[in-house]
Amino acid sequence: MSLTTDSQSKAISTNDLGTLPNGSHAAVDVVLDTAYQGIDEKSWKKLFANARSAGVPEFITDMFAGKHINQSEDRPALHSALRNLSKTPVMLHGQDVMPAVANVWRRIEALCNKWVGITDVIHIGIGGSDFGPRLAIEALAHVPGIDCRGMRMHFLANIDTAELARILDRAQPNSTRVIIVSKSFTTLETTMNAKAVVAWLKANGLTKSQINHSLFAVTANIPAAKEFGIEEDHIFPFWDWVGGRYSVWSAVGLPIALQYGFKTFEEFLAGAHAMDLHFKNASLENNLPVIMALALLYQQDKHDIKAYAAIPYADALDWFPKWLQQLDMESNGKSIGRDGKPVKHSSPVVFGSAGSNAQHSYFQLFHQGPEIIPIDFIAVRKPMSDRPEAIAHHRILLSNCLAQAQALAHGKNADNPNDIYPGNRPSSLLLLPELNAFYLGALLALYENRAATLGALWNINSFDQPGVEFGKVLAKPIEKALATGSDHIETNDGIDTITASRINFLNSHS
Repeated sequence: MSLTTDSQSKAISTNDLGTLPNGSHAAVDVVLDTAYQGIDEKSWKKLFANARSAGVPEFITDMFAGKHINQSEDRPALHSALRNLSKTPVMLHGQDVMPAVANVWRRIEALCNKWVGITDVIHIGIGGSDFGPRLAIEALAHVPGIDCRGMRMHFLANIDTAELARILDRAQPNSTRVIIVSKSFTTLETTMNAKAVVAWLKANGLTKSQINHSLFAVTANIPAAKEFGIEEDHIFPFWDWVGGRYSVWSAVGLPIALQYGFKTFEEFLAGAHAMDLHFKNASLENNLPVIMALALLYQQDKHDIKAYAAIPYADALDWFPKWLQQLDMESNGKSIGRDGKPVKHSSPVVFGSAGSNAQHSYFQLFHQGPEIIPIDFIAVRKPMSDRPEAIAHHRILLSNCLAQAQALAHGKNADNPNDIYPGNRPSSLLLLPELNAFYLGALLALYENRAATLGALWNINSFDQPGVEFGKVLAKPIEKALATGSDHIETNDGIDTITASRINFLNSHS
């Protein structure tokens, strides 16, 4: 891949950044400023010592080496291989996984060159099969001058037919392609939505052959995709060593390449690969994901925080906090550690939205609420448009970002209690040189690697999600009870008294 050398150099070189602000570190031309975290030098030394005691360096080595760090499922977590543009061998059970990964890259590039005359793409998937590509499509749409094919990209995740109806009202059936994304190819929302879209194609006069030509799948369960009716050469594989929320780097990210070209997708991978090289090779004291993880851990120990916010001062990144919610809370929202014992800390609640809009929403709580909520401010040094007003507007955007961080840190005294700002509210500042595919990839990989580091620090397995399944199991008998239409449902092993009452109410008013 042509971007490998550039990825490697950016991972280790920041000479073009000049003198960094106090309390700052940089990698991949991304600057991390932790000066407002309130962590002194002595505390940082203790944090790094704790990281070593927790085995963080060994954990990083094991992750990239393909060790089975996902203990509960007896699997490695090798999502970094999906963006390993150097094609350095990544061994799993004695076999290099990179030839299979590179083959998917070639197939994605070939598909990009084949698609012509397509007006609409319906990407069907939920959770990790949705958030990553949706974020990337939205973010890159704001890049000035980006090469874009101009297709309407529709993301269908919710089982609520309102989303389905909105998409099908806009799409043109004869020039629509459908990408069904499910690791297991058994996800209920995805399979039901896929069947509904196929029915829509059929209702609009497409033949079986035309429908088959329109359907594509991304899955680890190739037999199930074939059984659904997907042609074998339309199936793009990914593997059980890739967690759904870490899968945008695989063929799950197909919409990125189809809309913006394979070169842009390659740049997206290159940015993430560069951040991986930094995470893998940098010392803990200079390692951006590790520093971010330790800063959050410090605030948990000092203030017992229960939430933190990610505020990107870039409208293009408005979807970033939604992506981050799944990454952090699904990975690390657990109370039992890898040793089977209760853990002291786990993932805080994650929320956020684009600044400066967020300032006019919930920043009141940040400044004067009793809770201390750390913030990651994310800013881009270059404007995100080529409008004549862009420089002036961007200057105001950046000034708001910097001012909020300063106000939160220092606070303000006043005679009137309503005008008192307590201050000492911690925050970090991440500065991207610009927002393009490369730096978007670097940003996402930075947070992925931070989540993994936090898991190591908390002794949590960041790569399983058993809690997600319980509600799915309970939904099955409830759905059957709703389907009966009876308003005399009684309690049983799967339905308690309160739920039975609710079902009876719904059925009696349906």
